[in-house]
Amino acid sequence: MNKVRISVIRMARYDDLIEKYENPIEHACDMKEGQVFIANGWQKPEGFCDSAWESLSPFVMTLAHGGENFYNGWMKNRRSAMISCNDGFRPVSFLAETMDEAAE
Repeated sequence: MNKVRISVIRMARYDDLIEKYENPIEHACDMKEGQVFIANGWQKPEGFCDSAWESLSPFVMTLAHGGENFYNGWMKNRRSAMISCNDGFRPVSFLAETMDEAAE
C-alpha cells in the first residue's frame, strides 16, 4: 500500500456568508497553507480535520491502493487529486498525491 501526501494548497474564507449564516465557532479550521500530512492507507493523519477527511478519504484510499486517473484525465499527474473540504464558509483545497517513486 502506498503512502499519500496531502498538502494544504489554498484556503478561502467567505466572511459575508459567515456573518449571514453561521453561528460563531472557535477554531473552525486550524489548517495552514503549505502544511503537509502523510496518510497511511485509510488511517486519518494525526491532526487532520475530521470534516476534510470525509471529503478526501475516498481519493486517498484509491491512491493508496494504486488507483489513478480520476475522471479520465482530470489531473496532469494521474496519481493525484485536488480536493476541497466541504466547509462552505472556509473551504480548503488539498492536493493528495501518491508518494511511491513511480509517482515522482
